[in-house]
Amino acid sequence: MTKMKKENLIKDSKRIVIKIGSSLLIDKNEDSLKSEWLRSLAQEINQLIKQKKEIIIVSSGSIALGQKQLKLTGNLSLDEKQAAAATGQVSLAHAWKEIMEKFGLNIAQILLAPDDTETRRKHLNARATLLKLIELQVIPVINENDTVSTEEIRFGDNDRLAARVAQMCSADLLILLSDINGLYSSDPNKNKGTVFIEKIPEITDEIERMAGPPMTSMSSGGMVTKIAAAKIATKAGCHMIICNGHFNSPLSKLEIDGTQFSWFSAIEKPLNSRKQWISGALQVKGKITIDKGAAEAMKKGFSMLSAGIISTEGNYEKGDLIQIVDEQQNFVGKGLIHFNNSEVDLIKGSKSNDIESILGYRGKDEVVHRDDLVLEKK
Repeated sequence: MTKMKKENLIKDSKRIVIKIGSSLLIDKNEDSLKSEWLRSLAQEINQLIKQKKEIIIVSSGSIALGQKQLKLTGNLSLDEKQAAAATGQVSLAHAWKEIMEKFGLNIAQILLAPDDTETRRKHLNARATLLKLIELQVIPVINENDTVSTEEIRFGDNDRLAARVAQMCSADLLILLSDINGLYSSDPNKNKGTVFIEKIPEITDEIERMAGPPMTSMSSGGMVTKIAAAKIATKAGCHMIICNGHFNSPLSKLEIDGTQFSWFSAIEKPLNSRKQWISGALQVKGKITIDKGAAEAMKKGFSMLSAGIISTEGNYEKGDLIQIVDEQQNFVGKGLIHFNNSEVDLIKGSKSNDIESILGYRGKDEVVHRDDLVLEKK
């Protein structure tokens, strides 16, 4: 499903995740939902359902709605955001239910915290729920569970959440409806000579440098988070689009020749499901520095052994996700560790045969097994 034409991205996709930013849903002058815009999108979704498409929605907007209802102003503290999210989510879910019922469509509300995607068992349970809802012809409407997420452990934006959902349910296409046309070589508001990037076959260091900080106070996601989302989605075999959703019927415009949007192509050979999950994980618990020989061996497909470890940082337990870097601190990859940080500190630089005498038990020969290891550019 990777070789397709720009104008056929929706037509050739079976399972589609649509992410909607707060700035599209909420009229900042009225602090209310844009009813006409929402109805036009629902009508488009209804048409896609009639074409046997499977639709998953990732919808922002709960905090913005709750902020109005609670009469909160200025920059909100974490607990104020969580109170606003709890209040606004009721209104948001009701709005989606009301508009979709007009077209005879059923929805289900799902709230996900990072732990629901970062913990493998919860990830698989959430996937099973999503797939069952799709089978029952119910449209999942997903948002981050802001009420229980902490400042340190949260998605913070729905771009990466949408990518994790696309990965989780093996989607063919992820559409990020935003307040921008797509990716530019530099900020178009500051540089007149900026170039619009229409097709991104690979996310290179140059592409990542084009990303900038969040642009608006209402939306927490900027181009940085959209590039991060693209990395997660494309490695899972899912195409991703960034497009301007401010117009009514925004999906239909994607099929009109001349419409500007950025298309990130899915990789030809997606990672297997376990490695997709590792690659897309956001919570890295520690860092291990390895020598040149270990880095070269891992790039050839070998596991990470204790002999090649130079140093370790952070507090982590067996099974946690760690980042691996070389001696120059260049990113090598990440993987699931077989030892805790104290044990790694003891066995670093030692041969696998010596692990038992050092720790007092045999343990694994590999510190990170190649099946639990993903090598990639940062």
